[in-house]
Amino acid sequence: MTHLLITGARGQLGSELVAQSGAAGFPVVGYGSSELDITDAGAVDRALAGFAHRASGDDVSGTAVLINAAAYTAVDAAQTEVDAARAVNEIGAATLARSAARYGIGFIHVSTDYVFPGDGTRPYEVDDPTGPQSVYGASKLAGERAVLATYPESHVVRTAWVWGRSGANFVKTMARLEASTPTVTVVDDQRGTPTYAADLAGGLLELATHPGPGGILHLTNSGETTWFGFARAVFAELGADPDRVQPTTSDKFPRSAPRPAYSVLSPAAWVAAGLTPLRPWQDALSAAFAADPQAFRPALDGD
Repeated sequence: MTHLLITGARGQLGSELVAQSGAAGFPVVGYGSSELDITDAGAVDRALAGFAHRASGDDVSGTAVLINAAAYTAVDAAQTEVDAARAVNEIGAATLARSAARYGIGFIHVSTDYVFPGDGTRPYEVDDPTGPQSVYGASKLAGERAVLATYPESHVVRTAWVWGRSGANFVKTMARLEASTPTVTVVDDQRGTPTYAADLAGGLLELATHPGPGGILHLTNSGETTWFGFARAVFAELGADPDRVQPTTSDKFPRSAPRPAYSVLSPAAWVAAGLTPLRPWQDALSAAFAADPQAFRPALDGD
């Protein structure tokens, strides 16, 4: 039996991990940021010691795995809140890795496409040169390196363009704009892969139960598009005219932190590890709307 501990458990990905773990019958403990400060070494050590003890006590043949979905993700704010981003994305990640190693707990750390420079022309492999262009990306890369230096048996899993049923995300933003404005302008010069949080969670749970050697892996839904293409697909799922979405360029929407122009991640290392690749992003989008159409639509007045 695999026992799971999820940090960042109240977020978009973490909530899916907790829900799917429970549905699959895995004993699971989830901590949100208000319940466990991952930058507090003492609190982390106590939490992981207790988790390891419960896992071994419940089933002597069981294994214990920690999946870290906690992160500072305010990409623009990180440009000025450097210490806050580093505290969670680097120091917090290393703190978790250190305690996981101490108690023999498997460790999966979730990272991001932002560790790459974004100037690629083909999907990034796990060993391609990194070169983050933002503080957020730099803090996540530092976290990757700290985790693997502290606990080499860990898995670092990079993903991209995550959206899901909980929290704020691009799909929900497009649904709100579809309901409130005649046309929407979306950038068409940033290319990546929309990744459904439920699919990502399923892949991470597969890794947790079939870990293999540690190292870096990439996991996204398959295929690629631009934010413009993604927005048109969302409109289509809403039953709206995709032509209401108009293309523009990134320079028309200046942001504090630069966004990668290209951040498609190759699944080659994931597949080589014997793990199941995720379905095409379009199929995930259609399935999500079919399963729970109201989850992504804005609430009507009075609801």
